[in-house]
Amino acid sequence: MKVTRFEDLECWKEARVLVQKVYDATEFERFRKDLRLAGQIQSAAASSMANIAEGLIRRSDKEFIQFLFIAMSSAAEVQSHLYIALDRNYIDQETFDDIYKQTDKTAAIISGLIRYLRGNASKPRPKQT
Repeated sequence: MKVTRFEDLECWKEARVLVQKVYDATEFERFRKDLRLAGQIQSAAASSMANIAEGLIRRSDKEFIQFLFIAMSSAAEVQSHLYIALDRNYIDQETFDDIYKQTDKTAAIISGLIRYLRGNASKPRPKQT
């Protein structure tokens, strides 16, 4: 199956789940009151999702790979922020584990896509419709 839309990518679908889980967690009253941390973790999760989408429209796999690495980095940023939220008692261990696992899942799928694309990195990609 040829991917023509970012919505077709499994890594984007998993990043979307990650965004939802992060937004749900930041709705807890204590977390919500820490505007800076809530905003940072929301932005990092959204960045992961957005960079996958943005990278897909690039003209080469090499450029797409760069955006995928940024998406993976954003997922790692979410994980780091989760520790702060846990340490500040904004989230419980179960919520931490759930979101952390989702970041791992998202990053693993992105990593697999990067490995696949590295075999095609020198080829120009067709224009998106």
